[in-house]
Amino acid sequence: MAENNNHRLSDVEGCLRLEDGSTFTGRHFGCVKPVKGEVVFNTGMVGYTEALTDPSYNGQILVLTYPLVGNYGVSDDTSEFESVRIQVSGLIVSEICRQPNHWNASGGLAQWLQREGIPALSSVDTRALTRRLRRCGTMAGAIAVDEVDAPDSIDPNDLSQISVNRPVTYARGEKRVVLIDCGSKESILRNLLDRNLTVLRVPHDYDVSGEQFDGVVISNGPGDPKSRAATIINTRALLDKRVPVFGICLGSQILALAAGADTYKLKYGHRGQNQPCIAVGTKRCYIT
Repeated sequence: MAENNNHRLSDVEGCLRLEDGSTFTGRHFGCVKPVKGEVVFNTGMVGYTEALTDPSYNGQILVLTYPLVGNYGVSDDTSEFESVRIQVSGLIVSEICRQPNHWNASGGLAQWLQREGIPALSSVDTRALTRRLRRCGTMAGAIAVDEVDAPDSIDPNDLSQISVNRPVTYARGEKRVVLIDCGSKESILRNLLDRNLTVLRVPHDYDVSGEQFDGVVISNGPGDPKSRAATIINTRALLDKRVPVFGICLGSQILALAAGADTYKLKYGHRGQNQPCIAVGTKRCYIT
């Protein structure tokens, strides 16, 4: 989009409406259309391209708490993206950088969102919004355009658009690892291949009992882990056979359920790579 169109777009007012009735006003800088989704926040200072393309955010409205977003633009090199497209339903920021400066940038964040048809708001009081989400818990919300109603939000338990629908093999080495794709980030696959492993990437409900492998990785993904009944059953069979199994995010929750533990949804929709955790029995806090 041309620069003068960017300036016109920034004059289009919009708002985020939460299910508790609260409203946060802002200005559009992405695609101007209504959308619904679960509203969550991320406290990372960098990594907006990775977060926006992460399948774990599929169908969610993402609030970035860092005050200025888009500083380093967006690259045409998608090798660092977590999937082939933007996964969030919408983006909320305090301030958007419209003139990014980075040697690898091919364009700005606003243009990328417009190309992918993703609505976004800037000039939003993201501090007040985050504090409300912290106090009241994760809520559904909608980016509104005039009085036009938004379409229904994406079902986070539907993996048909973000998981492979058949087994795919990436041959690298003698050791063979099965990647159970519950909405896997591409960086998981890249890291396995960088270690000279042959990776068999399979759908989330695929029965791997007939395959030959040395270990299993259960990926991240959106939705309720308890909705992955087939994955839990298959994982329990792997544990019974004492197969090496590793879980990431949703995958670790599926591992817990397969082992007989329970899971429940936390109150807060906090995402990020800088979570503070206190070591039990001490006053020491780690940023994880």
